[in-house]
Amino acid sequence: MTEHRGTQPSEAKGTVIAFSAPGCEPLYAHEREAMAAVARTIASLKGFAFQQGLGNSGGNGLYFVPDDSLLAPDAARLGINGPQDLFGGVVPWRFAMTKAITHEVVDGLAKRPKEWSTGFGRTVSAAVLPGYTVFSRHDALRAAERLLRLGPARLKPPLSSRGQDQHIVRTVADVERLLERYRFLDLDECGLVLEADLREIVTLSVGRTEIDEIRVAYYGTQRTTTDNAGQSVYGGSDLIVVRGGWEALQDLQLPRALALATAQAKAYDAAMAGYPGFFASRRNYDIGQGVDSSGTWRSGVLEASWRIGGSSTAELAAIKIMKQDPAIQLVRASAVKAFGNTSRLPVKADIHFQGEDPDDGPITRYTVVTHATREPPRKAAD
Repeated sequence: MTEHRGTQPSEAKGTVIAFSAPGCEPLYAHEREAMAAVARTIASLKGFAFQQGLGNSGGNGLYFVPDDSLLAPDAARLGINGPQDLFGGVVPWRFAMTKAITHEVVDGLAKRPKEWSTGFGRTVSAAVLPGYTVFSRHDALRAAERLLRLGPARLKPPLSSRGQDQHIVRTVADVERLLERYRFLDLDECGLVLEADLREIVTLSVGRTEIDEIRVAYYGTQRTTTDNAGQSVYGGSDLIVVRGGWEALQDLQLPRALALATAQAKAYDAAMAGYPGFFASRRNYDIGQGVDSSGTWRSGVLEASWRIGGSSTAELAAIKIMKQDPAIQLVRASAVKAFGNTSRLPVKADIHFQGEDPDDGPITRYTVVTHATREPPRKAAD
């Protein structure tokens, strides 16, 4: 793939900088290209130049696209003071950028970071699945004893990405055995999540994004695919993107399951006001909907992210169309990951990566817009 160091349109008003956040897990080659595609689109929208990497990033008119959420001190050093300065988000503490904040600790005696918000878990309890976050081996076993009464649970390390290192546990002994794999420092600082496991699960993405004067909200379904190792992995997202914020989604009169997912995402988003110094221009919430071991259908936020994500190329494709035509109110767009040697692609697909990834093997990343309308539908399809 061609490496893009920077582009300098004539009379650029500023520079969009794509870079790796401090301490972030290294990206795969195809992820870097998708991230660069988002940053270049933002640069085009703003009339800015594009730069890969921080390099010499001093000056005015800078807009940042990090590959992960930023800690407040790192953001301040770059001159990022609000959502208008970056595509992503800023959090006050490292644990606050992970799924660890989604659940309460076991009780008032449980170990936790001194900055831990005791009220956040209670506030979002109706918007998430049953579960606990733990910061010690002792609390992990206590949480397992309580949660496993409801049936099998999923153990989720907050620092792991791409769904890696998650395990289904059925007994306290399962948890005890898995705890041997985790470094004490990771457990002590970032915690571990135990959450009710769902069968027949559908994962939805609900969120909102703002760039300059354009605000959009979206909902969609995540797709799974088979990677080159034969594993089931994230394969992209099919989004409905509407002009406006949360209220624009509510105006769609969504079917009950989608309306619940949207309400849960909105509730989680509102609760983030409890973390001082938090702000974000891109807010994405993954909602799992499925059946628990008792046969009860459940819905809840699995994870929040305030950074560039797998569906961001679709979000930006929609924003680009809305920028070009202010009358456009709704766009359907898909961000796709296809493993193997893909030769047939949709007409007008915007290809971000096609070739051999050193880590993931042959893969194609592309985005395609399938519909744009000046009038949003009154009722979404069930």
